[in-house]
Amino acid sequence: MNFKSSEELLPIGVVAERTGVAPSALRFYEREGLVRSVRSPGGARRYPREVLRRVAFIRVAQRIGLSLEEIKAALASLPAERTPNKADWERLSRSWRPRIDEQIAVLERLRDELSSCIGCGCLSLRACALYNQGDAAAALGTGPRYLLGDRPEDALG
Repeated sequence: MNFKSSEELLPIGVVAERTGVAPSALRFYEREGLVRSVRSPGGARRYPREVLRRVAFIRVAQRIGLSLEEIKAALASLPAERTPNKADWERLSRSWRPRIDEQIAVLERLRDELSSCIGCGCLSLRACALYNQGDAAAALGTGPRYLLGDRPEDALG
C-alpha cells in the first residue's frame, strides 16, 4: 500500500493508545494482513490514520465472535487504493446484518431459556423429561438444539 506523503502517519504507540490495543496486537494484525504500515527511515512502524477505524472494526468483530478469517475477508472487501468511506463501511456492515441478527436471537433465547431445557441432551432437569423426552433433540444435531432455534416439536418428526 502506498501512502500519500501528505497523509498523517501515526506511530504504533499512538495507535495503541487511541485504539486500546497493545502494540503486540497491532503487530499481529499486521502480520495477518488486517492492517498495514510503512516504515520510517529509522525502521519504526507508521500507520495511516484510517487504521484507527480498521482496528475499531476488528475489536468489535472479535467481540461479537467473528473469526479472524471472517474479519480478514471483510477487510479485504474494502478498497485498498483509498481510505474506505462511509458507503464502504455501510456495505460491509449490511453484509453482516443477518449473522448479527441471528446472534442476537441466540443471546435472547439464552437469556430467556437458560434455566429451562435448552435441548442439549443432558436430561438433568425435570423439564427435560417434558421438552426433550428420550433425548429427542439429539436427532436434530449436536449442541443446545432449542437454544440454537430448533423447537421441541421439530424433534418429533
